Amino acid sequence: MGGQAVSRYGRIVAELRQRIETGELAPGDRVPSTREITKQWGVAMATATKVLSELRREGLVRAVPGVGTVVAAPNRPARAARTAAAASPDGSSDRPSVQAALTLGRIVGAAVRVADTEGLAAVSMRRVAAELGVATMSLYRHVADKDDLLTRMMDTVIAEHPLPADPPAGWREAIELAARQLWGLFRRHPWLAPALSVTRPQMITSALPYSEWMLATLHAHGLDLQSAFTAHLTLLNYARGIAVNLEAEREAEAHSGLDSEEWMNTQEPALLAVLATGRFPALSRLATAGYDLDLDDLFEFGLQRLLGGIASLLDEGSAG
Repeated sequence: MGGQAVSRYGRIVAELRQRIETGELAPGDRVPSTREITKQWGVAMATATKVLSELRREGLVRAVPGVGTVVAAPNRPARAARTAAAASPDGSSDRPSVQAALTLGRIVGAAVRVADTEGLAAVSMRRVAAELGVATMSLYRHVADKDDLLTRMMDTVIAEHPLPADPPAGWREAIELAARQLWGLFRRHPWLAPALSVTRPQMITSALPYSEWMLATLHAHGLDLQSAFTAHLTLLNYARGIAVNLEAEREAEAHSGLDSEEWMNTQEPALLAVLATGRFPALSRLATAGYDLDLDDLFEFGLQRLLGGIASLLDEGSAG
């Protein structure tokens, strides 16, 4: 039995590896989940989990919070500027041309790349300097400190995806468009949601058009500015509240070595033991039917409920 399980595990890994290497599964494509592997190949959940762990160890796949395990992009070649021959122990470069070419745009771009690939916790002045192959102190000629750098990072990624010049005529379509675009930003940059503050908002120039869009749209359809801004903050914090799970999940996976689905599998026996007591019949039926958490679906479900509430508020204003 043990040898058969190992052989079957090896065959599944080899088959998925081949599909990735031949391009049948391209970078970003979703690979079968542990649940799908158990059904398709008829193996135990532990074997399916081991298959994905091996593919992840080989660098062929990576977990994306709320999406699942996807094919990883090929590793980028190492930057020449980061070689030991070009830099001194403190991260400074012996080539004056590198220092002379240092710009604010290059600094912010490097910081965004680090945050996108390694998480916000990995961003430091020293880490960004190493990415660029320059001395750490040279960054301070362009940014005041890490907080200043973070604000510029947020300003940059939001500015890359501006709202359209002409909003839709209907208020609901206009609000949906802005909310989904914001959600897309959080999706592309998992660090953005936890970096944004609602209680102590940073001065992010590129974010002001979102506030203006929401205020102008809702005020034009009957809401006073106070209520319109409250509605805007509610929608913003709703999207941000779901999106903070993206960065948290990435950090949890890095520490545990398990993606969210694999981690849930480890919790299943304890949950089933509690449900077997009969105290939670509704949860038991749900567990039997199965539930796949998808953050995109969760966001869309809540967005429609919030928009329905705003519609009622607008109707009340019209009636008044």
